[in-house]
Amino acid sequence: MKKQTLILIGIIFLSISLLIYLFTISSKPSKLDGFAICLKDKGVKFYGAFWCSHCQNQKALFGTSEKLLPYIECSTPDGNRQLDICIQKKIETYPTWFFPDESSKSGELSLQELSEKSSCQLP
Repeated sequence: MKKQTLILIGIIFLSISLLIYLFTISSKPSKLDGFAICLKDKGVKFYGAFWCSHCQNQKALFGTSEKLLPYIECSTPDGNRQLDICIQKKIETYPTWFFPDESSKSGELSLQELSEKSSCQLP
């Protein structure tokens, strides 16, 4: 019984250590945090839908900085309709980006393209 208790305590200790480590890693700033914040500060908007694979690819370019993107969800939770904000902006494809110069571009954009259109510097 003592051996089982020690093993259980060891597993619990390792699990807690792993959770602390994962939390520490995820809370560290990413190299693209400043870039994502700049996009938002410049008034860039990223319209997408949770079910859109191209939108997921676009977000993946930013890694953990994704949470800082100026993202606007266009889909209703059931994925069957578009929200009013996107209907009013006449969003027809995802992702669609709007830039400070009032232009827009649809499709997956490279970080370099986003930098050029927004005047935000890449790290």
